Amino acid sequence: MEEGGGGDGIEEASTSVSLSGGGESRWVDGSEVEDSSESAAPSWPVIDGGGGGGEADRGDGYGYLRRRLVKNPRRVDSFDVEAMEIEGARRHRSKDTSTWQTLALAFQTLGVVYGDMGTSPLYVFSDVFSRVPIESDVDVLGALSLVMYTIALIPLAKYVFVVLKANDNGEGGTFALYSLICRYADISVLPNRQPADELISSYRLKLPTPELERALNIKETLERRSSLKTTLLLLVLMGTSMIIGDGILTPAISVMSAVSGLQGELEGFGTSLCSFNAFLERIQRFGTGKVGFLFAPILALWFFCLGSIGLYNLIKHDITVLRAVNPAYIYYFFKKNSGLAWSALGGCVLCITGAEAMFADLGHFTVRAIQVAFSCVVFPCLLLAYMGQAAYLMQYPGSAPRIFYDSVPRALFWPVFVIATLAAMIASQAMISATFSCVKQSMALGCFPRLKIVHTSRRLMGQIYIPIINWFLMVMCVIVVAIFQGTTDIANAYGIAEVGVMIVSTALVTIVMLLIWQTNLSLALCFPLIFGSVELIYLCAILSKIKQGGWLPLVFAFSFLCVMYTWNYGSVLKYQSEVREKISMDLMLELGSTLGTVRVPGIGLLYNELVQGIPSIFGQFLLSLPAIHSTIVFVCIKYVPVPVVPQEERFLFRRACPKDYHMFRCVARYGYKDVRKEDHHAFEQLLVESLEKFLRMEAEDIALENDLHDFELDSVSVRSMDLGPAARYRADDLRAPLIQGRQFEESDTSVSEEGGSMLPPSIMSSSLEEDPGLEYELSALREAMDSGFTYLLAHGDVRARKDSWFFKKLVINYFYAFLRRNCRAGPANMSVPHMNILQVRITYMV
Repeated sequence: MEEGGGGDGIEEASTSVSLSGGGESRWVDGSEVEDSSESAAPSWPVIDGGGGGGEADRGDGYGYLRRRLVKNPRRVDSFDVEAMEIEGARRHRSKDTSTWQTLALAFQTLGVVYGDMGTSPLYVFSDVFSRVPIESDVDVLGALSLVMYTIALIPLAKYVFVVLKANDNGEGGTFALYSLICRYADISVLPNRQPADELISSYRLKLPTPELERALNIKETLERRSSLKTTLLLLVLMGTSMIIGDGILTPAISVMSAVSGLQGELEGFGTSLCSFNAFLERIQRFGTGKVGFLFAPILALWFFCLGSIGLYNLIKHDITVLRAVNPAYIYYFFKKNSGLAWSALGGCVLCITGAEAMFADLGHFTVRAIQVAFSCVVFPCLLLAYMGQAAYLMQYPGSAPRIFYDSVPRALFWPVFVIATLAAMIASQAMISATFSCVKQSMALGCFPRLKIVHTSRRLMGQIYIPIINWFLMVMCVIVVAIFQGTTDIANAYGIAEVGVMIVSTALVTIVMLLIWQTNLSLALCFPLIFGSVELIYLCAILSKIKQGGWLPLVFAFSFLCVMYTWNYGSVLKYQSEVREKISMDLMLELGSTLGTVRVPGIGLLYNELVQGIPSIFGQFLLSLPAIHSTIVFVCIKYVPVPVVPQEERFLFRRACPKDYHMFRCVARYGYKDVRKEDHHAFEQLLVESLEKFLRMEAEDIALENDLHDFELDSVSVRSMDLGPAARYRADDLRAPLIQGRQFEESDTSVSEEGGSMLPPSIMSSSLEEDPGLEYELSALREAMDSGFTYLLAHGDVRARKDSWFFKKLVINYFYAFLRRNCRAGPANMSVPHMNILQVRITYMV
């Protein structure tokens, strides 16, 4: 089973067949570019979607705009084989909750979402005043005003009120925004889009209103210019790389700041920090749920400590720091300190570290819960904490290096130290889990080599553990702590990673506002102008510290970006090659139903990446094997740009050749958060049951089509009256799959039972008669199933052609080849016995 995408052509292929488990895992994403030869109708009957009707003539107005935005497929030849059994299967599950449920979820967010931001008071002011010495009240008030307005502007105004609304069916994060944009515009570098994917219940496409041509123009521009597609992909990959960098730096700075109260009092402080971080990474294998549940109440206690200690210091030392609410102190701060104040921005930005987690972790909670938790708990507690520290500094300016612990009442030092250390561990846990999720989503989009994924929860599919990534984070975190031995340089690196992710989110949300929300142009541009400008100012300030640790996240981001883009580039090249080199239908018809060999009982599951056509690897099996199975199913497992595909909407079936060939195509669709952990026996059973349903529905549809030819116009008119304008549009313009047509017919039939039959009884009974051809095909399928399943996998090597330019040879022959050799193999992913695997080797010259 091969994971990857295309090449420029296949110049030579070496094949060998082996019974082994050493194959490679197929890249679980694939569709095919519909060229003229591929989209042509076959010479045998094909089940057409029940959408009906030819494409309407173009004209002015709303209908034309809708047709331009949603491309009408020329025909729909695949459908969902299970949705007919699930009542209301196409309704997306709502995340609406009651008030008490919202409050309970809001409490839980304290331990998962806000741990990183909640621990920022440990190091913000100590870092700021390591750059700017405290010489007057203006220094303290100016820094406090900067921190207060930064928290109010970015987490509160940007994320709580705007970004959280740009979710993908309740899912957040960089990849969620990218998948959301991909659904509205065909911008994926890999052409994996099918018309039937738009019928998934969670797709939820919203068409622009007639008066807004801007969204249409943006969509067409993105789809037309490949350079914009590549730029958008690189932007998303850069944001993901920054998040992975956060996963390295968050444990380092959080734990170092938490235990800084022991600095100078504990021998071997640096060694102790390394041990803390190593322990933190080691417990990840127990899973997010167990680790988070163990420490969840600690964060609530931590925020209580922040607020109460801050209020105590504010009242005791200097309540006049409330003057910092006046933003004029920011101006005075810069006027007094000029260049040093610019440098201090790198420390101020640390007060919003972890703000991206508010959006990235949205899938586990609700928008309302995150908004309530931040507005009612996190925001006021953080303000009190920073104001309390500022009040303490007004009287004791020399305490800046250890401001947090010095401002804690002496009697509470050890309890607060323990709580701070546990809170830092929880904050690190949340960022490490976010790194695992990002890597998994990157793999789903074909942008990261296949790795082993361990699902640590039986109930929550989002809780995963990736061993190799965890070991990498642990080693790099320990190295960072051992090298820097302090928070100042790590803070410079941490700030660049955080602001980089925020800038990527700002750019993607702006596209969402213009393309999907169709926000007024002036309002949409205000979003990047206000928030983007602030983030760019912070980024420029931090980049001035490149030599003082700022280079670290850039190195991390560049390294991961190279890995992800190299994998995507090589995969797309291979995929394009398979599209061009697929076996022509003329050759299949010339071979006949025996395929030029002996057909023996059994079912062969040939895994490939094409959703249409016969893959070239099938020809290698025909040449290499003395016989081929009586039933062949081309299985394509692909990811669609939605978070989750309901189980009842998982499969699409169609015939790959005429009936007597007994060859089918099955497309199994998964969302980027779906878990692929099926037992191969269960998958085989489900596949055969679905195939039987497909055959029965195909026979019944053909019988109905023949018997009701004279009644077609009447049934369409009655159905249109019953379903209303929205359903008429869906049936006529989108050409819904057959299953929806069947649901509509069942609805019409139930109405006819009450108000009179719309179809003659003779016709209805004749459509239910058993077809001898159907019975023969079902019996042949059962016989093949009894003989067993064989998994036909391709072990492909990709090499650049001799006439390729040097850089392409370097990337494909060395970097991409190295990643393919060291990524996870296919049989390990499928849990298939080695004796059931047939493998063919093939070398693609691209």
